[in-house]
Amino acid sequence: MTIGQTPEALVQSQVSFHPPQLAVIVPSYNERDNIELLYEKVALALGGTPWEMIVVDDDSPDGTADVVNELSRVYANIRCLHRFGRRGLASACVEGMAVTSAPYVAVIDADHQHDESILPEMLARAQHGADLVVGSRFVEGGSAGNGLSATRLSGSNFANRLAGMIAGQAVSDPMSGFFLIRRDAALEAAPKLASDGFKILIDLIVTSARMGKPLKIEEVPYTFRQRHAGESKMNPLIVIQYLGLWVSKMTGGALPPSFLLFGLVGGTGVVVHLATLWLFTAVFAQGFVVSQIAATLTAMTWNFVLNNNLTYADRKLRGMKMVKGLISFFAICALGGVANISVANAIYQWDHQTFIAGLAGAVMSSVFNYAVTRAFTWK
Repeated sequence: MTIGQTPEALVQSQVSFHPPQLAVIVPSYNERDNIELLYEKVALALGGTPWEMIVVDDDSPDGTADVVNELSRVYANIRCLHRFGRRGLASACVEGMAVTSAPYVAVIDADHQHDESILPEMLARAQHGADLVVGSRFVEGGSAGNGLSATRLSGSNFANRLAGMIAGQAVSDPMSGFFLIRRDAALEAAPKLASDGFKILIDLIVTSARMGKPLKIEEVPYTFRQRHAGESKMNPLIVIQYLGLWVSKMTGGALPPSFLLFGLVGGTGVVVHLATLWLFTAVFAQGFVVSQIAATLTAMTWNFVLNNNLTYADRKLRGMKMVKGLISFFAICALGGVANISVANAIYQWDHQTFIAGLAGAVMSSVFNYAVTRAFTWK
């Protein structure tokens, strides 16, 4: 209440306010040319339903957040959650869900490939008892349309088969990025979701089931459309992130999704190490010790750069922070090397199995390096 304002005046000022029944969450990165038209389409689809749109923008360099903020000066039910220093579709969705009071939340891509006209039916099904309503391209009546190339359609079908192995429920399109869920159900699962995942739907389904609260799921068909403007975010890194999520869920969460990428980076580091070792011994005619030191430093630097740009792209280090991060990465990996040798030697002394001892040491150092660099280098 403002100073001097009577309770009656305050009540009168709120007469036209209707709390949103639905929050439409739009994760975005470089989508400035799509946002305004998407808002207009969703507004037309939802009609008189009280709703709001929350655009969660990962500090897009194209000024997406500025466009949303300008729209919010015209429309009261759109706002921007502008994130700095972190990226990722799954975490963007969760943060968007957390800042609304609406009892239902829908996730839709900014690129217009999802058919916003089915939102009223999705909401109606949720209000009549469904916990989760999936916009499906593959249920009867749905179609991938012309929104996917033949290659991407094959990849999507394969990803759906993998997802079906961990879903535990019959869902025709577990990789859909278009769904509506009860907000309380989503937030109950949120603390156990993978923050660095690209697909959140399958994570919600699996996590809720493993918490002993399987979701009642319904599907609404739609035809997938071509992107309206901008460029697709699909790339090999996203494929690896999805595989990491799949491995994580297959292991009951024992292995975080980012561990797979960290391990793959480490595998390339072995190749770099051996190539550098050969270069220094065979080409530069250096002694083994000098060559090994050079190879180790080169491989560690290679691993740091790749992890900084791939594994931890959502918390990428820049400037002096990157220099400090590289130093801490060297120090931690050195400790990991000590752990490797100690564990391997202890196992070798026990049963004299060289391969088993070496493998155990390598696994030990990998887990140590992952856990400690995640906690200190990319904290």
